[in-house]
Amino acid sequence: MAENQVGMEEEPEIIYIADDEGNEEEFEVIMKFEVDGSEAKYMMVAPVDPEADESDVYAFRYEEEGDDIKLFVIQDDAEWEIVEETFNTFVEEEDEEDGK
Repeated sequence: MAENQVGMEEEPEIIYIADDEGNEEEFEVIMKFEVDGSEAKYMMVAPVDPEADESDVYAFRYEEEGDDIKLFVIQDDAEWEIVEETFNTFVEEEDEEDGK
């Protein structure tokens, strides 16, 4: 259903997302993936802030325009289910690899 494109890079990919007040916050890209049969691309990110809860993970649909990335909030329930299922599968696979 979904094709993962998870890179195991040494350097994490960092993006900056502005909050409601315009302050940019730093996030690490956990994974990017595309859904088969669709041109939609998705990104899972987590805050880099050491005070942030480790379980805080955010999902966005994104589009690339040259070097820029535009993020879109996922509002459709069906779309959210696909993203959630893909992320849960990724976490399960990581846990199995780690022997948990």
